[in-house]
Amino acid sequence: MPHVVIEYSANLDGLVDFEALIEAVRVAAVETGVFPLGGIRVRAHRADHAVIADGNPAHAFLDATLKIGTGRDLETRKRAGAHVFQALSRALDPAFEKTTVALSCEIREIDPELNWKRNSIHDALKQSA
Repeated sequence: MPHVVIEYSANLDGLVDFEALIEAVRVAAVETGVFPLGGIRVRAHRADHAVIADGNPAHAFLDATLKIGTGRDLETRKRAGAHVFQALSRALDPAFEKTTVALSCEIREIDPELNWKRNSIHDALKQSA
């Protein structure tokens, strides 16, 4: 973990380089030093049908959720979340210059009793190191 799930309005497509954005988020997650490299996932999903605020079709949104495992203190979570949010915000600067955008980001802790995993990436990263 984290798994960063990004949902965004379709009208951001021409304004944002989403390949660069998801890479910036991945790098920011690594830079926090909080998350194991093999657990980081970043994905973005376009919302083709969305209406925002007063219905103005120029309004755009991007919502990011960091799904993380439990066990980190509040200050660590706040620091990591703020760092990822800054990366998202910088990547959206071009869109903010051209239209109205609502950017949101939250952290959700995953209950370890209700979470199942199978991941061979950790072992592969150890072998390649």
